[in-house]
Amino acid sequence: MAYFVIIRGPLGVGKSTVSKKLADLLHGVYISIDSILEKHGLDKVENEESIPIKNFLAGNDIIIHQIKQNIVKNTPVIIDGNFYHREQIEHLIDQLPFEHFVFTLKASLETCIERDQNRDKPYGKNVATAVHSMVSRFDYGHTIDTQNLEEKGVIDEMLSFLPPSYIIR
Repeated sequence: MAYFVIIRGPLGVGKSTVSKKLADLLHGVYISIDSILEKHGLDKVENEESIPIKNFLAGNDIIIHQIKQNIVKNTPVIIDGNFYHREQIEHLIDQLPFEHFVFTLKASLETCIERDQNRDKPYGKNVATAVHSMVSRFDYGHTIDTQNLEEKGVIDEMLSFLPPSYIIR
């Protein structure tokens, strides 16, 4: 039985790094919702504080078919993104009647800013601060504090929530 995993958290928390490694470990498919939004021009902030919810839901609609195709082939799907809105997560879950796991990754604002500065293309302190604030409004699923964990520690903690039969070693 395949499943999907949603990994959410602020910029710089380690979502993409962990998601890609988890997808490799589980022989799954990795999807970055933030990359989908950017590719389809849905990442634009209009006259609002952040990207409108309708854009996130449109991004979901773009990936739902791909997720279903993989799950039908018994391939797990790992989706990462900021997921500012609870509604976006619930929309994916409602549209995908499969087993799923949701993780919220957390770290201090200072840590996220520092990690962002170490990227090839940093987003900057202001963007990191704004994203951290929006993502931190709520937790969803299992919460993992990445502050003092290496990538392996975060992945091991995620794996502890998956049934042992789902983990291919």
